[in-house]
Amino acid sequence: MAGGAGPPPPLLLLLLPLLALPAGRGNRTGADSLYISEYFSQSAQKLSFYSWYGNAKLFHFHVPEDTVLLRWLLQASRGKGPECTNMEITVHFRYGAPPVINPLGTRFPANATVRPSYNISITLSGAAQNTTFVNVTTPAAGDWFIVAHLPEAAGRIEVKGFSTPCHYVFQADMFVLRLADTPILEPGVPTLQTVVSPAKPLHAKVFVPKHAAGMRFELRRCMTSEQKACTMRVVLGSITLPQSFQKIVTCTGTVNCSLALDSPPWEKWLQIMVESLGAANASVSVEMLASFTACRPGSTSSFLNFSSLNQSQAGPRPGSAGAAGSSALSAREASRNVSHQRSFCLQNQPVVREDLDVVSVRYRLLNGPTVPVNSLSPTLVLLNLNTGMDSGGSLVVSLLLNKTSVSLANATVVACVSAASPVLSLNATQNCSTAFFQGYPLSVNASSAEATLIVLYPQTDDWFLSLQLVCHKGQGECNAAEAKVTVFAYLTPCFNDCGPYGQCSLLRRHGYLYAGCSCKAGWGGWSCTDDTKAQSVGAQNLATLLLTLSNFMFLPAIAVAVYRYYLVEASVYTYTMFFSTFYHACDQPGIAVMCIMDYDTLQYCDFLGSVVSIWVTILCMSRVKKILKYVLFVLGTLLIAMSLQLDRRGVWNMMGPCLFALVIMIAAWVHHGVKRRHCYPSSWKRWVFYLLPGITLAFIAISVYAFMETNENYYYTHSIWHVLVACSVAFLLPPRDKHKKPWAWSQKLTCRYQICQNDREELYAVT
Repeated sequence: MAGGAGPPPPLLLLLLPLLALPAGRGNRTGADSLYISEYFSQSAQKLSFYSWYGNAKLFHFHVPEDTVLLRWLLQASRGKGPECTNMEITVHFRYGAPPVINPLGTRFPANATVRPSYNISITLSGAAQNTTFVNVTTPAAGDWFIVAHLPEAAGRIEVKGFSTPCHYVFQADMFVLRLADTPILEPGVPTLQTVVSPAKPLHAKVFVPKHAAGMRFELRRCMTSEQKACTMRVVLGSITLPQSFQKIVTCTGTVNCSLALDSPPWEKWLQIMVESLGAANASVSVEMLASFTACRPGSTSSFLNFSSLNQSQAGPRPGSAGAAGSSALSAREASRNVSHQRSFCLQNQPVVREDLDVVSVRYRLLNGPTVPVNSLSPTLVLLNLNTGMDSGGSLVVSLLLNKTSVSLANATVVACVSAASPVLSLNATQNCSTAFFQGYPLSVNASSAEATLIVLYPQTDDWFLSLQLVCHKGQGECNAAEAKVTVFAYLTPCFNDCGPYGQCSLLRRHGYLYAGCSCKAGWGGWSCTDDTKAQSVGAQNLATLLLTLSNFMFLPAIAVAVYRYYLVEASVYTYTMFFSTFYHACDQPGIAVMCIMDYDTLQYCDFLGSVVSIWVTILCMSRVKKILKYVLFVLGTLLIAMSLQLDRRGVWNMMGPCLFALVIMIAAWVHHGVKRRHCYPSSWKRWVFYLLPGITLAFIAISVYAFMETNENYYYTHSIWHVLVACSVAFLLPPRDKHKKPWAWSQKLTCRYQICQNDREELYAVT
C-alpha cells in the first residue's frame, strides 16, 4: 500500500500501474496474462465540519473479482476567497462496510466492538487543490467505502447571508487492474505453473466449498531455469482494511513447502499469489496443490423446520391429535440428534431471516430461541448479512444462559461471532479467529449468565455465531453435559434508537442507505451514550424557561400598542409571542419538551411572526395614511410568507423587509419634514427618550443574533435577543394620533348609557 500527494496529475498518472505490469495475451502458465483496466468515478461532494456521522461524506465502490491492483485518486479543493484558510481533510477507508470513526474522541456504547479505521490526512495549505493517490495490491473483491470530513465543528450558529463560508470539495475516483485469465486450481489436483520473473508474480485462485474446516496449500517440485535452489514467497488471501490477515510463507530449496489454514472463508474465491525471490531473469516452474478438510454438519430435519415455522405462526390446538403427534415426533427426533451428535463436527440451527424495515432485520430460530450447547461439537447459528444493504446498521447478539441446564459449576459456554466462516475449535484453543477474520468473543457461565455484543456497521457477508461448552478442569467432565442458551440476534439502524438524547437518522448515498445518531443536550458518542458534556436536567429546564418566558417581554410592547390604538400591531405581537413561546418549548434538545402541534409548523409561524413584527413596527413609525399602511401590512405579510417558504433561514428574509420598510419610513419622514419645514419627529424628547434607546436596543439585538450565538450559549443569547427586540418595539412605537382620546372605560360606559337615554327621550317626545 502506498500513498502520495502533489499537484493534479495528468491522465497518464491513472495509467501508471499498467506500465509496471505486463500486458498482452498469454497462456495459463503465467508467462503472460491479459490485464483489464477499469475506471470508476463518483460525483464530488462538499465537505462539512464534523459534529456527527451525518457530516461525513460517504463514497461507495465495488471492486470486481480478480483485481490485482486498486488505485484511488483523492482530489480535494477549496474556494479562493479570503475566508478560505489552511485545512486538513481526514479520509477513512474500510472494506465491506462504512468506516467506524470517532474524530471527537467520545465513548462508544458498552459491549460495542470498535476497531480503528485506516485513515490518511490531506492538507490544503498553499495550493487550492490537492491530489492524493492510495494503492492497494491484491484487494479483496466486494464493497469498499471511503469517508471524508473536515475537523470538528466550532459550534457557532451562523446566519445564512451574514458570512460567506468557504467551500471544501472532495472527490474519490477508483482505478482497478484485474486479470482476465486467472488460473484456477482444482482441489486435490496438482497444477504446474510458471513464474516468469520476480517482477511478474503468478496469480491464481481456488474456490473454497461450504463446510470446509481447513485448507492446505502446497508447493512441490520447485525448479528454476538456471537449475538453482528456489526461493519463493506465497501469499494467501486479499488485503482488507482496516485490518488485513494475509498468510505469507517463504519457501527455500527444493523441499515441499506448505501452508495450513483453519476455517477458510466459505463459498468464496481464495486469491493466491506466488512470486519468485531469485535472480531477476530466472523463471521458476512449480507445482501447486490445494486440498480441503471437510466438516460434516448435523442439524434437525427440514420437515421439523417447516413444522416449527408453521407452529410459530399458527400453533396447534391444545389436546389435538396433531399436537400430540408433533410433540412425540419432536421428542424422538431430539433423542436421535443427541445420540448422533458425536459424529458431527458442528450442529446447525435453522434460522429464518425476517426483514422488518430498512436496515432492520430479526433472526428467528425455528426450534425456538433456546439452543442446546455441548462440548463435543460447536452449535452454529447463521446470520445472513450479505444482501449489500445490511452493513449500514448495528448487529446485536445477546446470549442468556439457563443456569438450571448446566450441572457443572465451572462450565462456561464460549461463543464467537465471525464473518465468512465459523470458528470450529472453541473447546481446543478458545481463540475467536478464522483464517482471515478476527472474530468477536462472548462467554456466559453460572456467575455471569448474560452477554451482549454490538457490531457497528457489520461488513457485508455471512456471519456465524459459534457456541461450545468448555470445562476449565478438563473436557472429560463436560462430555455428558449440555447447556441451554437463549439466543437473540437482530440488525437495527441505531442501537437502542440512540437513547433518549439522540435521534436516529437514515442517511443515503445514491442507492446505499446507512444510519447515524445525532445527539442533543450535550450528549455524544456513537449511540449518544457519552454523558461527559451532557446537560443536567436542571440546566435543560433552565434553558427551556429562559427561551420561553423571555417572550413575555412582548407584553409591555402589546400594552403600549393597545394603549396607543395600534390594535393590528398588538395582534401581530401577540401572535409572535405565542408561537415563539411554544416553538422554543418544542425545540428543546432534552427532556423538557412540549409540542402543541407539528414542529415544522411551529417553526414557520415563529419565523413569520418575527419578520412581520419588524415589518409592521417600521411601517407604523413611518406615519403614512391608514389605508396605505394597511395595504402595505397585508401585501408585505404575503410576500414575507412566500419568501420564508422558499428559504426559511436566509438573512434577506429578514433584512429585505426591514430595508424596504426603512426606505418607506425615511421617505415619509422627509415628506413630513419638508411639509412642516422642520425636523421630523420634531420633539427632542422623542429622539432622546424613545427613538435612540429603541434603535440602540435593535442594533444590539441584531449583533447578538448574527455574531454571538453558538450551540453552547444559545439558550441565553437567544433569550437576550427576545428581550432586546421586545423592548425596542416598545420604545419605537410612535405616540397615538392627536385626535384620538386615551382609553377611559368609565367615560365610555357612561357615554353609552347617556346616548341610550337620550334616544329613548327623543322617541318618547316624538310619540
